[in-house]
Amino acid sequence: MLCHEIESLVRKFWWGQKGDRRKVHWVKWDDLCQHKTQGGLGFKDLVLFNEAMLAKLAWRLLHDDNSLFYRVFKVRFFPNGTILEAKEVPSTSYAWKSILKGRDVINKRALWRVGDGKQIRIWVDNWLPSRNAARVTTLVIWGQENSSVEVLINPVTRSWRDEVIDHVFNTAEAEVIKSIPLSASSQADTLIWSFNPSGQYSVKSGYRFLQENAENSHAPV
Repeated sequence: MLCHEIESLVRKFWWGQKGDRRKVHWVKWDDLCQHKTQGGLGFKDLVLFNEAMLAKLAWRLLHDDNSLFYRVFKVRFFPNGTILEAKEVPSTSYAWKSILKGRDVINKRALWRVGDGKQIRIWVDNWLPSRNAARVTTLVIWGQENSSVEVLINPVTRSWRDEVIDHVFNTAEAEVIKSIPLSASSQADTLIWSFNPSGQYSVKSGYRFLQENAENSHAPV
């Protein structure tokens, strides 16, 4: 993989390696990639950085619907929906496969902000305002796997249907759902990047998220 090859060259340059004469690596490369505030040197993990940049392209395909980039890819890959529903097919180009890899990053930490609830699937999407549990864990009702949040909202009063929510969800999740503020007017749902206070995705915040995610996955249980 190109990223690994480039990273290998960087390591050899840093440690002063010439040809096949290996030198002692006094510190693990992962430690050197840590931020300077964490004792590292701030070197980029190129694989993670590449994923963070691909996620930026996926984010543009979600929000920048006036660009030529969006129009070309939408016609070809997701004509009847959004990039979130797009599928990878055997004949898919390398560029599109790469963008779908970036979409996977977005899906891990993107959060739906509830508007009219039409675009948010209750048991599939991340929409609960919780850092560690944004997806509903209450067992799905048979036949309602793809139901949208819209069915939980009274369209006249623009308020939650408390009796339905209390009946369907466990107590903790029911209280979280009912605490989500709703607009007095019907507005479209909005997908935000919850790892950035602004709600907008950036390569910097995406890379930081991927770094933390990798550290947590390698941490001893």
